[in-house]
Amino acid sequence: MLANPSSLHTRPYSPHSSHFSLSNNRCKLSLSPNCPRLFSSTNSSKFRSLSLLLSRRKCARTFTVKALSTEPEPVDAAPTFSEPVSILVETGYMGRQASGSVTVTDGETIVYTSVCLADVPSEPSDFFPLYVNYQERFSAAGRTSGGFFKREGRTKDHEVLVCRLIDRPLRPTMLKGFYHETQILSWVLSYDGLHSPDALAITTAGIAVALSEVPHSKTIAGVRVGLVGEKFVVNPTTKEMEDSELDLLLAGSDNAILMIEGYCNFLSEEKLLQADAVLAICHAVEALVKKCGKPKMLDSVKLPPPELYKHVEEIAGEELVQVLQIRNKIPRRKALSSLEEKVLTILTEKGYIVFKEVTSKFLRRRIVEGGKRSDGRYADGIRPINSTCGLLPRAHGSALFTRGETQCVVVRGDNCQHARLCVLSHESGHFSLAVVTLGDKQMAQRIDNLVDDDDVKRFYLQYSFPPSCVGEVGRIGAPSRREIGHGTLAERALEPILPSDDDFPYTVRVESTITESNGSSSMASVCGGCLALQDAGVPLKCSIAGIAMGLVLDTEEFGGDGTPLILSDITGSEDASGDMDFKVAGNEDGITAFQMDIKVGGITLPVMRKALQQAKDGRRHILAEMLKCSPPPSNRLSTYAPLIHIMKVHPEKINLIIGSGGKKVKGIIEETGVEAIDTEDDGTVKITARDLSSLEKCKAIISNLTMVPTVGDIYRNCEIKSIAPYGVFVEIAPGREGLCHISELSSNWLAKAEEVVKVGDRVDVKLIEVNDKGQLRLSRKALLPETDDGAAEEKIEQPKDKVGTPKFESSPRSNSPEGTLLPQKKVKVFKRVASPAKEGPYINKERTKKSSSKAVSSISSKDRGSLVDGEATIG
Repeated sequence: MLANPSSLHTRPYSPHSSHFSLSNNRCKLSLSPNCPRLFSSTNSSKFRSLSLLLSRRKCARTFTVKALSTEPEPVDAAPTFSEPVSILVETGYMGRQASGSVTVTDGETIVYTSVCLADVPSEPSDFFPLYVNYQERFSAAGRTSGGFFKREGRTKDHEVLVCRLIDRPLRPTMLKGFYHETQILSWVLSYDGLHSPDALAITTAGIAVALSEVPHSKTIAGVRVGLVGEKFVVNPTTKEMEDSELDLLLAGSDNAILMIEGYCNFLSEEKLLQADAVLAICHAVEALVKKCGKPKMLDSVKLPPPELYKHVEEIAGEELVQVLQIRNKIPRRKALSSLEEKVLTILTEKGYIVFKEVTSKFLRRRIVEGGKRSDGRYADGIRPINSTCGLLPRAHGSALFTRGETQCVVVRGDNCQHARLCVLSHESGHFSLAVVTLGDKQMAQRIDNLVDDDDVKRFYLQYSFPPSCVGEVGRIGAPSRREIGHGTLAERALEPILPSDDDFPYTVRVESTITESNGSSSMASVCGGCLALQDAGVPLKCSIAGIAMGLVLDTEEFGGDGTPLILSDITGSEDASGDMDFKVAGNEDGITAFQMDIKVGGITLPVMRKALQQAKDGRRHILAEMLKCSPPPSNRLSTYAPLIHIMKVHPEKINLIIGSGGKKVKGIIEETGVEAIDTEDDGTVKITARDLSSLEKCKAIISNLTMVPTVGDIYRNCEIKSIAPYGVFVEIAPGREGLCHISELSSNWLAKAEEVVKVGDRVDVKLIEVNDKGQLRLSRKALLPETDDGAAEEKIEQPKDKVGTPKFESSPRSNSPEGTLLPQKKVKVFKRVASPAKEGPYINKERTKKSSSKAVSSISSKDRGSLVDGEATIG
C-alpha cells in the first residue's frame, strides 16, 4: 500500500542515519529530508532508504544531490534557488508484472507510471516504437467529469500535451537498433491542488524507464521552474505560479538539457538562461537502479554492420550529393525516393535504415563543408518574407504571410452569426489557412480537467495538419498529438499580446489549417496570426514573430572546427537530419513562448545562449519584414463582426433583468433582436448584437429596467397599463410600474379614474414616494399647470392621425347638476426624444443626479415612453 502522506513525518538529516534498503522487492527513495514537504516512513526499520538532498539557493544554475547511504558521498557545488524541494519515490509494490513501475509523491499529489515492452521486436525503422499515455483521474481530486459520460474516455488536449512532454526527452535516450514496442502508461492517482502533476509525470516516467529492461543511454528527470519576485522557484505550487512571470518545463539528464518548453511575458534571453535547473537527481536514481532495476536487454540491440554504411555510400554517394542540392522540396523528395528505391533494389530491406542515416550524414556534411544549405542560404539566413492584408472583401479580416515557399493567409469572418477570421500561411512549401471567430462569452471554450476546475478560455487556437500538406495520403480524424501540441504552442505565443477582457470583451477562436508544409508551420501561424488579429481590429499590445532554429552539433566529423553550427529558419529536411528543433516566439524585447527538442545526448548552456541570440536576430528581421505588409492591416473591427457592449448596474438589479426562470431576459432578446445578454453577479451586463439599432434598444431597456427611482423624478409620456378602483398603474420604464392614486390624477374630485384617463393613454407623472417595499407612488396632479382662476390644466396625449396631426378631445364633463361644460382644456403633445449615442436616457428632475453606470445610449421606440429633460439613475 502506498504510504499516506498525512501519516508521514520529517526526520532531521544525518548522513549515517539513513540507509538504502530493499525489502520484499520494494524500494523507497526520499528527496530532501530536511524539507517540510519530505515524507519519510514512520517504520524506518522496514525500508532502507536512499535520500537525496536537492537544494535551491539564490543564484545557482545547477542542482546538487546528496545520496545518503551507509557511506556518505561527496556533494557537488550547491546551486542557488529559493528553498528545498522534496519528492518521494517508491517502487516494487504496484505493477510488479510490468518491466518497470514506480509511484512518485509530491505533497499529496501522486503519479503512478508503468513501462512494458513487446516480447518480439518490430520491423526495423528509423522511428523508435515508443507509445506514451497519460491520464488524470478525476477521482484523484474527489471529483467526477462534468460531461454526460462520467468515465474517463478520450484523451483530453491537456493530457496529450503531457504525453508529448514525457515522450520528447525520453526518445533521444533510447538506443538505436532496439525495435521492441515500448509503452509508458501514467496515471494521476491523487491531486492536492497545489503540486502540479505534469512535471512530476516526466520524472516518474524517467525513473520507470531506468528501472525497466529497456536499454537507454541516460536517466532523465523533469521540473517546472517559475520566476516569482526575481527569484527562480523549482516545482512551484499552483499558488506560486499565479504570480510567476515564467512557466518553464525542463527535462534533462545529470549533465545535459534534453527538452525545454515554456511560456513567459516577454522574458529576456539573459534571464531565461539563468533558469537552467536541470535536476541532478539522476545520479541518485541510478543508485536506486543498481539495487532495484532489471537487467537491460542489450542483446536485443541490432545495428547494421559498419561495412553496410560504406556500401550505401559507394552506391548512392555521388548521386546523393547532386540530389541534396535541389532547392525545391517536392522535386528533391521525389529524387530521394527514386534513389532510395535504387539502393533497396541492390541491398534489399537491409539498406533502408542505412540509407536514411547516410542521407542525413551527407546533408549535414554539405552544410558544414560547403557553408550553404540546400536552398542556398547561409546558417543564419532567413527565407524571403512577404505579407499582405485585406485579401478577402467579405471576410472580417485577412492576411497573407509568406516566408520562402511557406505562406500564412489569415481570414476573419463573413456574414454569419459571429465574426470570423481566416489565416492562410505559406512557408517554403508552407501554407496555413487559419480562421478566427470573434464571439461572445458563449463561444468560450470550457476546460474540464483535473487542474482547472470549470475554467474557460476566451482565446484558443486550433491547428490541423492534413496529409495533403506534404503531398501524402492518410486518414482524417481526431486531432493528432502533434496538431494539439503545435496549436498550443502558437496559442500561448500569441496570448500575451491580446488585450484584457475589459478592453476587448470578445472570445477569439483561431483555426489554422496547414495546406503545405516545409518547415515550422507553428511559427508561420504565429506570424500570420499576429497580422490577422491586427486586420481584425483586435487591439494587440505589440507584434510578435516566431522562428525555428536547428543545430549540427558535431561539425568536426564533417571537416569543421568542432564548434556547433546553429541554423536559422530550418526547413523540413534540416529538421529531420539535424540535432535540434528549437522554436522561439516573441519580439525584440523578449520571448513569449519557446519549445526545444533535442535528438542527441543533450546540449550545453553556451549552445543554448548562441541559439537564443541568433533566434532574436531572426525575429527582429521577420518583424521588420512584417511592417512592410502591403496593404497593411486595417486595425479596425469588421462591419460583419458582432457588437458587444458592457454596462454596469447595481448587483441587486440583476434579477430584474433575468426575471423568473429567465423569462424577462428572453423577452428582451426577442423584443430587441440582440444575439445574447450575459449577466454577472457583480452587476456586469454584456450585450451582443448584430447591429447598432438592436444594441441601442436593448441598452435603453436594461437601463430603464434597472434604474433607481428617486423622489422628485419626473417621467414623461408614460403609458397607463391598468386601472383599479383606487387609481391607475403607470409604466415609467419597461417592467417598472407605479401607482397613481385617484386623488393624484386630477385637481378635481373624481369618482372614477376613467373620467380622466383610460388604458393606453400616456401621461406625465412625478414620483412622490417610495415605500419600504420599493413600491412607487406617482402623481399626475403635481405636474398640471395652474390656470388664471387657480384650476389645474389637464393634458393627455392622444394618438396621432395618419399624417401625424394630434387629435384633440374635450375634457370630460363635470358632475355638476347643471350639466354645464367646463372650459375646454388645451392638450399638449410630448414627443419622444431619442437621445444621442453615449448619453443616458433623459429624465426631468428637480435636482441633478449623476448616473452610477457607464454611459448608456437610448433610441426612440413606439412602445416605450421617452424620459426627457433629465438623466436616469442606474443602480
